[in-house]
Amino acid sequence: MAILEVTQRGAVAELVMNAPERLNALSDEMLAALQESLNKLAKSRDIRVITLAGTGKAFCAGHDLRQMTAMRQNPDSGAAAFKDLFDRCSAVMARIQSMPQPVIAQVHGIATAAGCQLVATCDLAVAATGTRFGVNGVNVGLFCSTPMVALSRNIPRKQAFEMLTTGSFIDAERAQELGLINRVVAPEALGSQTSELADQIAGKLGVAVKIGKRAFYEQLQLPTAQAYEYTGQVMVENMLHRDTEEGINAFLDKRDPTWTQ
Repeated sequence: MAILEVTQRGAVAELVMNAPERLNALSDEMLAALQESLNKLAKSRDIRVITLAGTGKAFCAGHDLRQMTAMRQNPDSGAAAFKDLFDRCSAVMARIQSMPQPVIAQVHGIATAAGCQLVATCDLAVAATGTRFGVNGVNVGLFCSTPMVALSRNIPRKQAFEMLTTGSFIDAERAQELGLINRVVAPEALGSQTSELADQIAGKLGVAVKIGKRAFYEQLQLPTAQAYEYTGQVMVENMLHRDTEEGINAFLDKRDPTWTQ
């Protein structure tokens, strides 16, 4: 069985991390598989939405501590080896947000440390009741500094700092309150509810969602005046697309649009 299973359902690509014995840890192999699959999907004209889930008891338990321990015990490993690991993980996170398609995390069990970072990095997240979220590295003496980047851009800073310094978990309901996830659903409905959200987005004009996702993250980095200037240009780009004209005409004619893309 592949460590990352990739299937296509219509315009939706479903990625499933498949290392349940390691709680789908972000091992060297998992990071490589994610990077490769995301790079391929980014070029696809057929895929409009991506979902990311995990098999077994957990969504993702973060970095593979056994591999990290082995690196530490290897006399040939040093700071450069650990820097390479964290750089590769950061590259996967950056790839998710630079994807033209929205990426939805389908979360169950636990999402901890870099696993929580993965949830925070995805554009949307649906979680089952009973799911727990944490950045717990501090409990073993390793502050979750890289997971902190995504977490602190999702939830208020004092709540993020409390999670980072206490190593405590929060439940799915609290995660939704704080803005880490979008929806909390019954465990038996997790797959169907995630698919429903993915299908709803996949039904929109793909080029508009692509333009919008890129603009969403770009404008967040800008001062307000520059953000309005930039997004005004984006609106012009979107408005001049031929399928946008079709969408507006379809709305005025009270009919469904026929997209070419």
